Amino acid sequence: MARRHLRHARTDVRLLLTTLLALVIATAVGLGLTYATATRGTDLGTLKIGAWTARPKNGTSDVDPYSRATIARSGELPIGTGDGIAFSATTDDKNKPLDGRCDIVVSGVTPAARFWTLTLFDRKGHLVANSLQRYGFTSQEIMRASDGTFEIHIASRSRAGNWLPTGGIERYALMLRLYDTPVGVATRTQRDAPMPSIATTGCP
Repeated sequence: MARRHLRHARTDVRLLLTTLLALVIATAVGLGLTYATATRGTDLGTLKIGAWTARPKNGTSDVDPYSRATIARSGELPIGTGDGIAFSATTDDKNKPLDGRCDIVVSGVTPAARFWTLTLFDRKGHLVANSLQRYGFTSQEIMRASDGTFEIHIASRSRAGNWLPTGGIERYALMLRLYDTPVGVATRTQRDAPMPSIATTGCP
């Protein structure tokens, strides 16, 4: 009888330990997935055109909880609904990461907008320090060709025309903010929103 009770006790302990281990693993996986989603964002309601990505609902009351957590963690102030939309890019059109040691050309046109800005950030969301204190361009100061297109050269060394210095950082991100634009939740394709191309033209 004593042996039977001992076997039952051992079985209960093993069951308890197995249950606790399963709970610990489930908690770790859940926390890990939540952290990854809050850090990298989610594809819910994401608009992707070429290398550019936007989340049109981020500035609305319909923003999903994962995007809300991402905004809270990054401290970014999203553009409000009706004011505009923000597109970001961390790669060129061939999915190659944007490298500050390489020559990158952003060219073409932007979707219709009353005003737009293009800004360069490091991967932590900080402006990239440089001696010229030049961190981006606006639609009012950009130099354009006669047909309205533009070219912005992003490189560590000076380039003619529209040039953004990278300081030679290894990785960076571009943010294109469009204000007072029809681009939004209903936008789906390049035809709806003709985004500028991003090309890596040379690396050391």
